[in-house]
Amino acid sequence: MRKPNILLIEDDELDTISVERSLKKLEIQYFLHTAYNGLEALQMLRNTENPLVPDVILLDINMPKMNGIEFLKILRTDENLKDLKVFIMTTSSESSDRITAEKLGISGYIIKPLNYTDNTKRSDSMDAFVQFHLRKILLNENV
Repeated sequence: MRKPNILLIEDDELDTISVERSLKKLEIQYFLHTAYNGLEALQMLRNTENPLVPDVILLDINMPKMNGIEFLKILRTDENLKDLKVFIMTTSSESSDRITAEKLGISGYIIKPLNYTDNTKRSDSMDAFVQFHLRKILLNENV
């Protein structure tokens, strides 16, 4: 069985660790690729020698250099990348961010808790997303 590719675009190291912990609970094999911002991610996706073809992208909105919305706008206009599954993971509760992301064809939107001392709530929401949504995508179950 082919190992699925996940591209995590996230500038916060604690959030990256949280996602990695939740993914390990899937108990399936996968490749996790990480980018610090949208520019790095585009370079990975458009690499002419060895382009990354992710099964799913987990995308933060608030990042330096190129934020998630800017990345998503470029992604959706690129003929080779426009159909990739993208899930937004963000601390932004701005309705305008959500509306813009939905108009750009995201697969889902996850609000990350701001409270870093309450890891229970934080990991539970990520674990639920990973177990109920991401598992189906990565194993091609009912998608």
